[in-house]
Amino acid sequence: MSPTQRTLRLQGYPLVGVVERFNPHAMVRQDLFGILDVLAVGADIVGVQTTSGSNAASRVKKLQQSEALPLLKAAGVRVVVHGWRKLKDRWSLREVVL
Repeated sequence: MSPTQRTLRLQGYPLVGVVERFNPHAMVRQDLFGILDVLAVGADIVGVQTTSGSNAASRVKKLQQSEALPLLKAAGVRVVVHGWRKLKDRWSLREVVL
């Protein structure tokens, strides 16, 4: 289980799934709707783009330019970016809500 999945479960989301897929023909990873890596369902629905801490700002920009973001938000899906970095022997999360 990834740090993002573990964090979402601890936040009270019983259903957490990776929605990013590897396309072997193109040899690339493809995000759901071009922007989501993880989807979590609980009292609400959260879509997460996961990245390294140093790449979080560029992911926020990518999501803000996406045509999918306003549609997801209009449907009530909360979209966040999880920027992870390792400090000593622990993972540290920076969460940006869009």
